[in-house]
Amino acid sequence: MATVLYITCNPKPVEQSFSLSVGQAFLEAYRAANPGDNIVELDLYNTDLPEIDTDVFGAWGKLAQGEAFDQLSDEEKRKAGRISELTEQFVGADKYVFVTPMWNLSFPPRLKTYIDSICIAGKTFKYTEQGPQGLMTGKAAVHIQSRGGNYSEGPAKEFEYGDRYLRAILNFIGIRDIQGVYVEGHAAEPNRAEEIKQAAIDEAKVVAQRFAGAKVNA
Repeated sequence: MATVLYITCNPKPVEQSFSLSVGQAFLEAYRAANPGDNIVELDLYNTDLPEIDTDVFGAWGKLAQGEAFDQLSDEEKRKAGRISELTEQFVGADKYVFVTPMWNLSFPPRLKTYIDSICIAGKTFKYTEQGPQGLMTGKAAVHIQSRGGNYSEGPAKEFEYGDRYLRAILNFIGIRDIQGVYVEGHAAEPNRAEEIKQAAIDEAKVVAQRFAGAKVNA
């Protein structure tokens, strides 16, 4: 049995969101294809997600100097402890599904905050004499992304930074098996919005079945 971490980053309700609608279709198809897997849902807009700030750096510095966790301030313990929980949850999963919209050529800032919480040296990557080395090998990921315009090809392709960054950071920590489902063009062609969404839902179901069968080092 594999553990799937289903990570959403969209403040809208499902019925108002292209990315979440496609994500739900993916999830239902995955469950049908692999009902034995454990799916953990993480809504980044409805979870405690500390930013790396002076409290966090202070806590990490004190712990590195040998101070006990109980000696930290209340805020240091709360924030550093929560980041540790998020990291351990991520490390403990076998597969990952990221569901995001495109905002201003990238993704919502809360996803970057989450990424900062799980890219921790010694946990998801390590430094070696040959440079950084990812520790999350043998795992797989899918990115479901909605884009109002068309960014898969043409002159706008170079302006898509969300999916490219997510792929880069996942590669950095060792995840190489990455698939994508993109819902794009619905704002540019509003008369085709439902058609575009349905096509993405159909594709998501196919990808979900393939993802359900992906072999991971569980």
